[in-house]
Amino acid sequence: MTGSGIVTTHPIAQPTPDPVPAGSPTHTPDTPPNADTTASADPRHSALVTAARGGRARHTPVWFMRQAGRSLPEYKKVREGIPMLESCAMPDLVTEITLQPVRRHGVDAAILFSDIVVPLKAIGVDLDIVAGTGPVVAEPFATRADLDRLPALTPEHVPYITEAVGSLVAELGPTPLIGFTGAPFTLASYLVEGGPSKTHQRTKALMHGDPELWHDLCARLAQIAGTFLQVQIDAGASAVQVFDSWVGALPRTDYLRFVEPHSRAVLETVAGQVPRIHFGVGTGELLADMAAAGTEVIGVDYRLSLTDAVQRTGGAYAVQGNLDPALLFAPWPVIEARVIEIVEEGRAAPGHIFNLGHGVLPDTDPSVLTRVVELVHSLG
Repeated sequence: MTGSGIVTTHPIAQPTPDPVPAGSPTHTPDTPPNADTTASADPRHSALVTAARGGRARHTPVWFMRQAGRSLPEYKKVREGIPMLESCAMPDLVTEITLQPVRRHGVDAAILFSDIVVPLKAIGVDLDIVAGTGPVVAEPFATRADLDRLPALTPEHVPYITEAVGSLVAELGPTPLIGFTGAPFTLASYLVEGGPSKTHQRTKALMHGDPELWHDLCARLAQIAGTFLQVQIDAGASAVQVFDSWVGALPRTDYLRFVEPHSRAVLETVAGQVPRIHFGVGTGELLADMAAAGTEVIGVDYRLSLTDAVQRTGGAYAVQGNLDPALLFAPWPVIEARVIEIVEEGRAAPGHIFNLGHGVLPDTDPSVLTRVVELVHSLG
């Protein structure tokens, strides 16, 4: 039982460790590439980290974006009556929610239960996560004076993240924990629009109308995002993902001019420490540039095949993806055929991490996710 009274009732299945690929922190000249290191319980030897570093794991690793929460009845039970941002600042609750899909589905990684706006809230931005809407900022950013509302993030701003990650690493054993952050563009869009937007009209107007202010805003957000990742790595995260949820709204020329330098800065902050995953939605035309910004793994949404993703990125990166989350509502034979197809497509990449092409939808049947995990593992 944790300090908050949350009871852990099911042990976490311990996956078989995988070989350590060349270039990983534990590889030495005396250890051949892909040498068998099954005696170790280090998550750096896990299937997920192996695949992320371009090695061949014993099976294709699988986890799901938004696996922690949303569709799980046990999640709804423990979070009942607790606001989202408040729950993200409760280490015992974060630990329990993060572990739930690992216990239930047998996924190859946990991802920290949190939200991309948590570091913004931590430094004092007046925002909340409204059910059915998403993050809502009380006073949207519009002028240079608003930059004063974005002080640099330090580890002291988010002690609950350090505590939760440390607790999870101890509980997970050889199962890796993925930390994450929002990318500067997506964070800036929330701040400028005041919440989710389908058009990003204020964001694009600021970007083009006052490029200097835009770059100064994104530079501050890059520091915040990079530090948020570093806090999670320092506490024991084995991999990190940068979410650029809204960047697919931009043409490539705007991405390269206004966004890529700041995403690169975030990714460079943690370069060489753990594998990095870079993911965006609707980013097929940006995929090569997002990969080149500095990552080991390029996330692929469901709009683009992994075959095309590997081709567009020159076969130089591991890929993650990319089952359409809506297909989880289809009959099982449909799901099975598509999962097999995706796993086969992924074999063309240096490494493949099976995932959805976006987050788990709230009404998804959890038992279907479990079947998908079992199927992926059975395919080797």
